[in-house]
Amino acid sequence: MTPNPDASPSPVSSPSRIERLMRRTRRATKARVGVLVRGHRIWLVVCDALLVAAAWWLAFFIRFDSGTPAFYERALFVTIGWVTLIKITVFVFSGLYVKWWRYLTVKDMESVLRSVVMACAAVLAYVYLYPPLGYATPPRSVMVLDLGFTVGLIAGIRLLARSIFERPSIRPRLGHSGDDTRVLIVGAGETGRMLIRELQRHEHGKYPIGLIDDDERKQDMQLDGIPVLGTTNDLQKIIDDREIEEVAIAMPSARGDVVERIVDVCRTANVPVRILPSLNELVMGDLQNLAGRLRDVRVEDVLGRDPVKINLREIANYVTGKVVLVTGAGGSIGSELCRQLASVGPERLILVDHSEGNLFTIEQELHVERSFSSIVPVLADVTSGARMRRVFEEHKPAVVFHAAAYKHVGMMEANPVEAVRNNAIGTRTLCEVSEITGVDRFVLVSTDKAVEPKTVMGQSKALAEWVVQSFAERSFHTRFMAVRFGNVLGSSGSVVPIFRRQIERGGPVRVTDERMTRFFMTIPEAAQLIIQAGAMGEGGEVYVLDMGKPVRIMDLATKMIELSGLVPGTDIHIEIVGIRPGEKLHEELWAGDEAPEQTRHPKIFRSRSSFELNADRLLEELDEFQPLINAGDHPEALARLRVIMQPRINAGSHSSLTKD
Repeated sequence: MTPNPDASPSPVSSPSRIERLMRRTRRATKARVGVLVRGHRIWLVVCDALLVAAAWWLAFFIRFDSGTPAFYERALFVTIGWVTLIKITVFVFSGLYVKWWRYLTVKDMESVLRSVVMACAAVLAYVYLYPPLGYATPPRSVMVLDLGFTVGLIAGIRLLARSIFERPSIRPRLGHSGDDTRVLIVGAGETGRMLIRELQRHEHGKYPIGLIDDDERKQDMQLDGIPVLGTTNDLQKIIDDREIEEVAIAMPSARGDVVERIVDVCRTANVPVRILPSLNELVMGDLQNLAGRLRDVRVEDVLGRDPVKINLREIANYVTGKVVLVTGAGGSIGSELCRQLASVGPERLILVDHSEGNLFTIEQELHVERSFSSIVPVLADVTSGARMRRVFEEHKPAVVFHAAAYKHVGMMEANPVEAVRNNAIGTRTLCEVSEITGVDRFVLVSTDKAVEPKTVMGQSKALAEWVVQSFAERSFHTRFMAVRFGNVLGSSGSVVPIFRRQIERGGPVRVTDERMTRFFMTIPEAAQLIIQAGAMGEGGEVYVLDMGKPVRIMDLATKMIELSGLVPGTDIHIEIVGIRPGEKLHEELWAGDEAPEQTRHPKIFRSRSSFELNADRLLEELDEFQPLINAGDHPEALARLRVIMQPRINAGSHSSLTKD
């Protein structure tokens, strides 16, 4: 009989629950047995075998304290080999040897207790089902004693090993070397404890003298043998009394004002202060080398805010197991988005950037340093529609984060056509390709300079927001949204690296105006909130991040000079150079007709505008505008840009959520 070519193939039956259980059991068995041949684990088994045999012998010896009767002595020697074999077998298959003794935890001790109880139960079944010498069983008290001795010996040897590995070097007991730096640790929490152990285990040239913590419950206590000497209010006195040579801040989630107060005291006492990275950096790095991650205090630490709380379940629902594409992947925001997205477990991460160097750097970091291999680097220009369509059709991303943008205001004023081509036309190109290829979510990374913009860079980003909202009105399946926020500390376009270079050269630090203020947040915080906003959007939203209070640029420059150990006005001068064309004294996050609406996340607001955006008209204007941009006609293109922008700026708005 000729098979029908049109007939659908018979479905492959999915494995039953029993089959899946058997597969998992085989994998677990292979792993637990295979571990014995790696890393000298077989000697751990030998050690446990000797202890198990000793426990069995001790149970008989203690039970018959006046001498073991001949019958039971024969029973002891007949069964000791079988008892040892049974218990070790149970230990192996219960996963007892996949634990590292040096890192033993309370949870691991629970596993030890569970394995011992199962092993003793197996021995109990053996001696009652197959009595030694064929007609009598050991006394019940022997079985109880055996359980107690086995628990004590098996758990005890592990605790002993842990204590030896955790034991400080001989220096803390005999006094430290005169060359070691006397360190005071701020923070008597888990991070402080880990730092103490790191300093005690390894030769870092530092010796922990004590801790301080503002928690009253920890006062006069000890952490791994190191005393809590007081609170941060006692810092100056402790530095003087204990001859402290360095202060280490071990509070990754500390508020900026707390860090600043500690730094001020240390600067007055002429004592260097170092700090562990923020919680975001710490979690994504090497927790086994905390001492090596101590660094100088940066302005980001002083201006830092409370750690961001994100809903991992919401994020996982739209990122985990999906193909995610990030444009501008080598930039400040784009690279941080890639780092954080990689930790959520996407099926594949597509890195798009037109800078070969930046793309190579983030690819190597993810692949080599973070062991995330599901990445595809794509060297491409987002303004090339044909290239972007090939990329999208090949990889079929479900989520797109569009972070590629030109950001330097002065540079874009000198190259206005390129600003519009990259920021606005590039966004339109990506929106069209996303709509055609069936992307589920599209998130534009926007800026506060898009609010009532006075520069070409700001106008190009405002136009990008409107493009996203226009496509949101017309799309049936792609959820388009934008996330707007202010400056991020340390980004390539931020004033912070500029000030840092000026300080390193010996000054002067150039500030445009004493009155100028800007909003700031850290790069990890911004990236986290962008990803969180992407989980909340249903299409057409412009989300605005809570940037806190604006910071005076003059105060920022002063603080950066002080953190460098220099005196403003004496060691480094601050020079006022005047506002550049189009620059604002104060940036706004909201246009005149916009009202903030609280979302379910406390640091993410939704913009509500009374201005109605005509999506069809805007896209028609862009159709007429794009040939001028492609031709590089500067005067005509700028004139046309003003025509497109002016009605919306006159209305006091450049964004809308109202649909026609």
